[in-house]
Amino acid sequence: MDPLAADPPPDPDFPATTPAVTFVSGGETLLGVLHVPAGRGPHPVVVLLHGFPGNERNFDLAQVLRRAGFASLVFHYRGSWGVGGTWSWAHVLEDAAAVLAALRDPGFAATHRLDPSRPALVGHSLGGFAALMTTAADPSVAAVASIAGFDFGAVAALCRADEDVRAAWVEAFDDSLGPLRGTSGDALVAEMEAAGESWRLARLAPMLAHRPVLLVGAGRDAVSPHELHHDPLVAAYADAHLEHHVFATDHALSDHRVTLARTVMGFLQRV
Repeated sequence: MDPLAADPPPDPDFPATTPAVTFVSGGETLLGVLHVPAGRGPHPVVVLLHGFPGNERNFDLAQVLRRAGFASLVFHYRGSWGVGGTWSWAHVLEDAAAVLAALRDPGFAATHRLDPSRPALVGHSLGGFAALMTTAADPSVAAVASIAGFDFGAVAALCRADEDVRAAWVEAFDDSLGPLRGTSGDALVAEMEAAGESWRLARLAPMLAHRPVLLVGAGRDAVSPHELHHDPLVAAYADAHLEHHVFATDHALSDHRVTLARTVMGFLQRV
């Protein structure tokens, strides 16, 4: 059965389900959707972390992974898409860690037939950054994939060095604040600059050594050009079990969604 082209056989005793789920982070309730495969399980869990502001949420990957036997979770961070609280890059990292911890709760895992002992993180853009940062901080994460990941440390250095570059990023962030609350382009750039080198993704190499890592870049990516955001990580992560690709597409991988799904699914199945 090809999960990209066919549905798996149903299980009348343990059917596939798509429950709405909630998590608490920073005193706010995060909203999510869990895609649970058919079968008794327990099923390995993949957390899909969306980018900024979250227009592309990778539900196509969630469905493919469910058909392949993975439980997959998509959720919204604080201050986005109707969720309470305020948006910040630090809150994204805190929320990702909080959700990962909540998935390990024995009651939650039993209710949804999950195996919390081997989670994987898959993130796009900002979500790729969050996936790598969260995995580096949590040795229990079994595997991580970053898709057109955004290297905040690298961009922060450019902003500090060139006022015109900084102004361009302030404007770009300001233009995407529609579904977000409690922030501004200037605040987001300032937060990135304050974090500085601590958010440069290449420095995570020692924490990711000997773990499976998938890096996907995009050759026509104007947001996270692979020369700045992808290629340095490929060089730095030499000690990881690394798989990497650069596809000839844009930042959202708009015309490579099947290729992307097959790549992510294949990576997770192998590791």
